[in-house]
Amino acid sequence: MTHKDLANFFFELGQLKLVEHEGWRLIGINHPETVSAHSLRAAQIGFVLAHLENYSNPAEVAAMLVFHDMAECRTGDVHRVASRYVKMNDEAAAKDQMKSLGNIGKEIKKLWDQVERKNTQAGIIAKDADYLEMAVAAREYIEQGHAFAQDWINNISKTLKTKAAKEMLDELCKTNPNDWWQGLKKFSRG
Repeated sequence: MTHKDLANFFFELGQLKLVEHEGWRLIGINHPETVSAHSLRAAQIGFVLAHLENYSNPAEVAAMLVFHDMAECRTGDVHRVASRYVKMNDEAAAKDQMKSLGNIGKEIKKLWDQVERKNTQAGIIAKDADYLEMAVAAREYIEQGHAFAQDWINNISKTLKTKAAKEMLDELCKTNPNDWWQGLKKFSRG
């Protein structure tokens, strides 16, 4: 592994700022969030969710989520309807991405594998955080008038594994996405 290999990887990861979550287009969202924005909030949710699940290393879960969609730099984002007809090989893309990164690549691929396979406690928590982030986005889109985003929440509710994620989804469904800023506006009378 060379510094050039790492630089190329960093530039490649920048593609995630350009790839948008395509599934939201099915319900008429013209400019959905990017995969990069999704990954950031998923990592933040994962860190908190790991704490709620009493997992000993929340930073590991967050690191998994930072890299969990890295293959989409090469494959793009394919929504569930398109995936009925298009076969993506995210495994091959992730493996190729890590080929020149030596031990760092092996470590990143190991994190990626746990999320994909959901074969460890951390991987399960990370995948639940990935789904929860989509539920948060769905609630935001519902509030903006995209009622069909409820379909994402319905499907996610059947998929979550951890107790904390199920409880958080229940709260997300009851909380208005605009509640957080109510009462924070500062008015000056002058």
